[in-house]
Amino acid sequence: MARTVQDLMRFATVGSVDDGKSTLIGRLLVDTRQLFDDQLDAVVQASAKRGVGDLDLSFVTDGLRAEREQGITIDVAYRYSSSPSRKFVIADCPGHVQYTRNMATGASTADVALVVIDVAAGLKEQTRRHLCIAALLGVRHVIVAANKMDTCGWDQEIFERVAADVRAFSETVGFHEVLVIPVSALHGDNVVDPSAVAAWYNGPTVLSALENAPLGSRGSADTGARLPIQWVLRQNGGGRTYAGMVAGGTLRPGDTVTLLPQNVTTTLRAIHTLREDLTEAFDSMSVDLDLADETDAGRGDLIATAPLPRVATEFEATLCWFSDAPLRPGSRWRLKHTTRSTPARIESIGGLLALDSLTSGPADSFANNDIGFVTIRTAQPICIDDYLDNRVTGSFVLVDEVSNITVAAGMIGRPHFSTL
Repeated sequence: MARTVQDLMRFATVGSVDDGKSTLIGRLLVDTRQLFDDQLDAVVQASAKRGVGDLDLSFVTDGLRAEREQGITIDVAYRYSSSPSRKFVIADCPGHVQYTRNMATGASTADVALVVIDVAAGLKEQTRRHLCIAALLGVRHVIVAANKMDTCGWDQEIFERVAADVRAFSETVGFHEVLVIPVSALHGDNVVDPSAVAAWYNGPTVLSALENAPLGSRGSADTGARLPIQWVLRQNGGGRTYAGMVAGGTLRPGDTVTLLPQNVTTTLRAIHTLREDLTEAFDSMSVDLDLADETDAGRGDLIATAPLPRVATEFEATLCWFSDAPLRPGSRWRLKHTTRSTPARIESIGGLLALDSLTSGPADSFANNDIGFVTIRTAQPICIDDYLDNRVTGSFVLVDEVSNITVAAGMIGRPHFSTL
């Protein structure tokens, strides 16, 4: 079966306020003819109301009234695009520091970070913060749009200085690949089509870089396949199969699999979908599995191939805190991990991460938008991988049981920054 899911790329645009993220995405969508006539008409009308000329491309993604009135992105705006070789899910993330949690949401599922930088301003503190969060969330490939090159006369020296700063910082936080492209989102230079303005640049455009960027995976090749059980299906004539979404590796009939946390080993007999049986199931596919032996598996359990995840009730994690109320040791929450939900307690706080210096320091509480390290104890065992090995079994959220509000997002383990 063809792996059509690999034709889909998710990327998040990140960067500081007013560096031109929304304008760049607007230009990308307009120049690839991804907007309907009524959508363009709505952008023209919104631009006229704000008195910014014929077409403000940032309005293509800034859909909230408050965003258009203030000229900033507040919520994550998702848009969809395609080229002859690839489909895209685009997350336009807010740049303001008070919306850091929104930015983290947009980057959490991204294969690539598209970083937009105003070359005249250089690498700002908030851009560094966003790069750090993207690295924490498992993004390993970065495309940098050095924007507003037209405002500095397409000066190569200015471009090279910004590119050097970006590469130096990216190496510190652990990105695998960084590509820097000089662009003018306002005029469309090097966004979709190559520009003749800068004769000194002969690299790819933003679109071609996205088309050729490697796709990420929710799991590492060094870990086995994982299927968190969402539903137990009773079959006609007896027997049960186990439905869920594959995370990480590939499952095939005949594989030896282990049901966790029960630690029951059996054989995968068949892989079903609604339409057909499959010879393999890979990352992000929704399937149900027929096991050779009867088990007592239920929602929240995990079917895995070797090497197996850890089964734990206490673990260390990197936590992004989203609530106005402070986080303190001893506080109790509901932890949601894959398809399992269990009461949890913050055993201790290991420290806060300083995103400007990429160092950690002692702390006895977390404030809104803080990122740090905690030790968590759960009432029920959960099956965990390090987040950098598997973004599904390595992540969780904390929920307030009274209000049902999500107060934190967590990643198993500590970040692998060279400064820590």
